[in-house]
Amino acid sequence: MCLAVLALQHVPGMPVLIAANRDEFHARPTETIHAWPGQPTIYAGRDLQAGGSWMGTTAAGRYALVTNYREGGAQRADVISRGELVEAYLRGTESAAQYAARVHAAGARYNGFNLIVGDLHTAWYCSNRDAGSPRRLAPGVHAVSNHLLDTPWPKLVRLKAAFAAVLEQGRGPFAARIPALYAALDDRTPAPDADLPRTGIPLERERLLSSPFIVSPDYGTRSSTLLAWHADGQGELHERSFAPDASILRETELRFALAAR
Repeated sequence: MCLAVLALQHVPGMPVLIAANRDEFHARPTETIHAWPGQPTIYAGRDLQAGGSWMGTTAAGRYALVTNYREGGAQRADVISRGELVEAYLRGTESAAQYAARVHAAGARYNGFNLIVGDLHTAWYCSNRDAGSPRRLAPGVHAVSNHLLDTPWPKLVRLKAAFAAVLEQGRGPFAARIPALYAALDDRTPAPDADLPRTGIPLERERLLSSPFIVSPDYGTRSSTLLAWHADGQGELHERSFAPDASILRETELRFALAAR
């Protein structure tokens, strides 16, 4: 996951709403969102190369997402895949606060990451590049890309504004908002050079990565995902998967109910 915006305890009747793009090399093998075999109360995609996932939820109302922290030339090959952070939370029973604290303490085991974990009542953020984390997320709208939480990179600012505009459209059914949310994630406008971050990668690459939706033959937006949990305990995941030319390969919808405790 490389760009996500979250409305937490912010939308009436919907305690959790997340819209996110996953950017990755097109050659990396992936399974789209599904109920996991042997663990059918987990709903998530799966990285078939290193294992784990980038975003998912469970029938218990738990959810998690991870983004990479971009730092050119600082990646290590002898560390655990960051996708394990999402999978371990979805499989586990620790509270979001406990899990975030444990992950932050073990942050040196991973390349740079941002992790958000939560449930229908609370959410926590942690990063092994942010000494001020972990911290509880206040109700409202938050966003994360490949720097720290709410760092105002152009792509994050653009998506956050578009997301807010969709939320302001009123209290109609969520289904009516889905096209607008996908359209917000489909923003392919690059940032001006003057606004680009400097993360240790070549300028041409910074330009490519500066739009909310990335298109290139080798690397780009592989999927756009929407997660909604409703106050009545109904949950839904929607996902579009894309080819290198950004054509839609597949659309998936999953619906599930909060499991009784």
